[in-house]
Amino acid sequence: MSPLPFEIAAQPEAIRATLYPATAAGRRHVLLVLAHGAGAGQQSPFMVHYATGLAGRGLDVVTFDFAYLSRGRKTPDRAPVLEATFRAAVAGANARDEVRGSRIAIGGKSMGGRIATHLAAAPEAWPADVPPPIGVVALGYPLAPPGGRRSGDRVSHLRKLSVAALIVQGTRDPFGGPDEVRDAVFAEGATPPIDVITVAGGDHSFGVLKSSGMDPATVHAGVQDQIVTWIAARLSTVGAA
Repeated sequence: MSPLPFEIAAQPEAIRATLYPATAAGRRHVLLVLAHGAGAGQQSPFMVHYATGLAGRGLDVVTFDFAYLSRGRKTPDRAPVLEATFRAAVAGANARDEVRGSRIAIGGKSMGGRIATHLAAAPEAWPADVPPPIGVVALGYPLAPPGGRRSGDRVSHLRKLSVAALIVQGTRDPFGGPDEVRDAVFAEGATPPIDVITVAGGDHSFGVLKSSGMDPATVHAGVQDQIVTWIAARLSTVGAA
């Protein structure tokens, strides 16, 4: 089924969203709400490719644009505004008649994945009448700006997560490689329910160098397979509906 653009009623303005319905065969009855990174919206090649690929693997996927992009701005809003938009997107996506997922996962690319972890770390603010998330997927967690020190605290809330999280990180990610993410997350004896998957040779978008000899399509397909396998494991833990 083709992607379905739609709008979610929200304040101060409607949220532009797109539903990628799960392939009927192998449908997992999970809705994944996936947020974009800071520099490109839901129609970026990465977002479209991953939403399409995950839908083809049985997930209902909804992407959306944060309000600053809808206004034509390049600079993201502050975290509380992004969080409020994400929660509204979750509620609006869950209300769609076309969505058949009885379980919800949230995630995103870079900044979108970080904001998804903020939502998971604040269950008291989760939208009413929406099932709690079974997991969080962060695709390229932005641990620290390239070439600079970490701006703000991007770690302490991760150590307090009670919702399972998956962080997918390339070894060439300038925002921090998988070992750096593990060292930061599990420092000071913290043991949050976080799995970190390594994309060998991958950059912030899991792109690999031609000199590596690896096929980019195969790398991305492997990441998508691992995401779906991880979500399926969460279903077996919480009990599939």
